Amino acid sequence: MASLRDIETRINSTKKTSQITKAMQMVSAAKLNRAETNAKSFVPYMEKIQEVATSIAAGSKDVDHPMLVSRQVERTGYLVITADKGLAGPYNSSILRSVFNKIKERHQSDDEYAIIAIGRMGRDFFLKRNMNVVLEINGLPDQPNFADIMEITSKAVGMFSDGTFDELYMYYNHFVSAITQEVTEKKVLPLTELDTSKKLMSYEYEPSAEAILEVLLPQYAESLIYGALLDAKASEHAARMTAMKSATDNASDLIDDLTLSFNRARQAKITQEITEIVGGVAALE
Repeated sequence: MASLRDIETRINSTKKTSQITKAMQMVSAAKLNRAETNAKSFVPYMEKIQEVATSIAAGSKDVDHPMLVSRQVERTGYLVITADKGLAGPYNSSILRSVFNKIKERHQSDDEYAIIAIGRMGRDFFLKRNMNVVLEINGLPDQPNFADIMEITSKAVGMFSDGTFDELYMYYNHFVSAITQEVTEKKVLPLTELDTSKKLMSYEYEPSAEAILEVLLPQYAESLIYGALLDAKASEHAARMTAMKSATDNASDLIDDLTLSFNRARQAKITQEITEIVGGVAALE
């Protein structure tokens, strides 16, 4: 049985850990509120640019833009969004497991795919397994703006245009609620899944549909990536807040158990001392 001093030391260290996890929980909660606001505020822009791009593409049947046309797939691109840090429960592991299994299921060799890693956890995971990472970015702020990822998004779109890969899929954690995040796969390129079922507005444009789509479609693809990043950041903060709350609750339960053990050990020690005193008095008589 552990001594009173050992139990007391464990109680004190667990209390300090609990204070740290509680502080991290509160910080993540504050970051979540802002990240959720950022993600929701970007949705109207993304919906509008999708509507405009769909309207022009659908209204110009003779337009044959490369980003709108499927081609024979010889290489697939995977853009994977993870965090730079851990301590976020299954946030990173769930998405990495999903991407890893999908790649092993679809491809026989490294020449058949290319990975674009956003986040240090994803980059380290793939490099450790000698998987084909062609582009990476780490150290993004907790509340990123478009300028922070403009370079990697434009490169990702450019790699499709120059034939580095023939299709691009994006994997990230979609924010459902503070306690629920879903691993999501979204096809970014080619843009063959534009929703033309809705009633589309008619636009007048100059100089031509081709010239507008040449500028608009890359911006739309980049907005998809940026919107997913904002969504993923909200999911990351929510997952970390939930993980830290669970850690704080576990620490509280452990403190209660250790306190009970400490009291029992102290009671046993006092009882033993009383027994020894009574035994000594009896021996003197």
